[in-house]
Amino acid sequence: MNKIDSENLTPTKALAIYGKSFNWAKRFLGKEMGTNAAILYRFCRVLDDMADGDIINGPERLHKIRDGLLNDYLTNDPLLSDFEFFITSKKLPKLVTLIDGLIQDQRAVSIADERALLRYSYRVAGTVGVMMSTILGCTDRSALSHAVDLGIAMQLTNIARDVLEDASMGRRYIPATWVGDMAPTAILAAANDQPSYERDTMSTAVARLLQLAETYYESGTKGLVYLPPRAHLAIAVAAQVYRQIGVQIAVAGHQWYNGREITNRLTKFTCSVKAIRSLPLRSRSFPGHHSALHDTLVGLPHVQ
Repeated sequence: MNKIDSENLTPTKALAIYGKSFNWAKRFLGKEMGTNAAILYRFCRVLDDMADGDIINGPERLHKIRDGLLNDYLTNDPLLSDFEFFITSKKLPKLVTLIDGLIQDQRAVSIADERALLRYSYRVAGTVGVMMSTILGCTDRSALSHAVDLGIAMQLTNIARDVLEDASMGRRYIPATWVGDMAPTAILAAANDQPSYERDTMSTAVARLLQLAETYYESGTKGLVYLPPRAHLAIAVAAQVYRQIGVQIAVAGHQWYNGREITNRLTKFTCSVKAIRSLPLRSRSFPGHHSALHDTLVGLPHVQ
């Protein structure tokens, strides 16, 4: 399938094409919050495509946008010019940390250890959780730690789902300390080979990755109580659908070499029912955050 230029898509279309889980959850938001969520998603998607080189001069533009964010939007890049009012009017934190994570993706990636994995996941997804909380009407700063955790959990699920695809781009996000510093080329060879030590090692690492994701899902979903009820429901649906990807990977025996797992419409509907049933149990008290989850993130924005 030919790559679609995300920069030329409307926010609604970009979400429908690239963010199927979030697009499904968007229907539970009102019109205003749904539109804002789509705008944020589209902007982050374009930045991601720039980092991957799917947009002409994307990597160079990404650096210019970063410089513009650090210098009061003094850049002529059309993407940032279009998005500047949204950032300022919604009082969003600037996206420099997110862009730093995407710039990291421009190089061959070989994550060293669990600390590096979590810090990377924070940059490219935990930051999005913080921004999404803001546009969904969350005004309690204590909620941001949980929003970070939910973003990290979803990113860990992405990594578990995309081991083969990432290896084909010269990237390995599974920590070297888990897989003996297996190179992306070795991952591809193991996928195309008969059962082997390397294949089993990666399957064990995927299982470990999903267990780690569950820890962050637990914290992230506890924090949904900070959101207004409608936003709580929508994000609960998105989290349930993402979590289901991990469930399916586990049920399939962590067979990363068979390609990515997807959730069909029926599965998304079932996940939505589960999320809806959880809403009446919405707590009247706000949970504390388990600070140990952020021990590896010290020094990054919004980490207490």
